[in-house]
Amino acid sequence: MKNLLKDKKLSETPFRKEVLAIFSSYKNAISMAVIERDLKNYNRITLYRTIKIFLEKGLIHEITMSGDASNYALCQDSCSSKQHQHQHVHFKCSQCEMVTCVEVAEFPSLHLPNYQIEQLEIQATGVCKSCLLEK
Repeated sequence: MKNLLKDKKLSETPFRKEVLAIFSSYKNAISMAVIERDLKNYNRITLYRTIKIFLEKGLIHEITMSGDASNYALCQDSCSSKQHQHQHVHFKCSQCEMVTCVEVAEFPSLHLPNYQIEQLEIQATGVCKSCLLEK
């Protein structure tokens, strides 16, 4: 995390560091409400601009599950301002409603004749490990 802002050619402002620290403290994707709750002091416009630049530079990616507000998660090192490279499934637990990026051993490939796929996103819903263990 230390050089992540520099690696993406972003100024290391105290606010950006604080927002990045919030993302780093969660293993799952988080909503804007969670980010707002965890910030000490913030200006809403500055926060939205920060999220936008983090998305544009490939620091975070947006996850929009059907009917839900967006969630955000840290990207892999391979993501850039030109393209996000995600080879995982976005999973939403139907019980705790947590959205998680789940790595899979083999990400499926898809061939569509006469189409060029630039990004493939797979979403799944069900019950997460934590909720299954609580039963």
